[in-house]
Amino acid sequence: MKKLLIVTSILIAGTAMIGCGGAEGNDPGRIYVPDMAFSRAYETYGYNNIGDYQHLKDKGINYTATPVAGTIARGDVAAYPYPGTDTGYVQAKAYRNPLDTVSLSKDQMTEAERIYLVNCAICHGPKLDGNGPLWKDGNGPYPAAPRNLMDAYTKALADGQIYHVIMYGKGQMGSYASQLKPMQRWMVVKYIRSKQGPATDTAAAKAAATPGTPSQAASTTTSK
Repeated sequence: MKKLLIVTSILIAGTAMIGCGGAEGNDPGRIYVPDMAFSRAYETYGYNNIGDYQHLKDKGINYTATPVAGTIARGDVAAYPYPGTDTGYVQAKAYRNPLDTVSLSKDQMTEAERIYLVNCAICHGPKLDGNGPLWKDGNGPYPAAPRNLMDAYTKALADGQIYHVIMYGKGQMGSYASQLKPMQRWMVVKYIRSKQGPATDTAAAKAAATPGTPSQAASTTTSK
């Protein structure tokens, strides 16, 4: 009986040790009756149990690869060339909106409005007056009024400068490069221009071209 207990204990211990084999990082090793707690399928942008991305690359597996540097997706606009610096912001004044030469259809303008309302209106307001839900006439949770996109200062900004702020952020406003594709950013600029009247304040135009000009909290642009 004693020998049977010893043999049984050894078998149980050995089985347990075998079950622990291969466990490393997020890989649980061998699993009895595996369920969905650990996906055996390749997950998009996920860390899989066959190793990290370099391991996949070494095996010749092209998994969630990033675009080749300097390339442009089919149907997309040219890459924006300026860095997210004060100098880049000034240089952006000369960068032309690629949508200037085309007229957006009604459906495209509706889409531009939707993009603005989803990404920008929470700060800058659905009327572009800087009175979005986060400000709410000073009763919202935001401590400072976002930029009024209908004021003379913003009207005097070049399209490229508004795009620059959407891409990199400025002042209290963060970057929206991860939320909006390049074409969507230009569509937002186009939508803002469609709601603005002509810029008449030459002083504002001069200020718009000067880096470091004081601006309201959400920056000088529409944000998104």
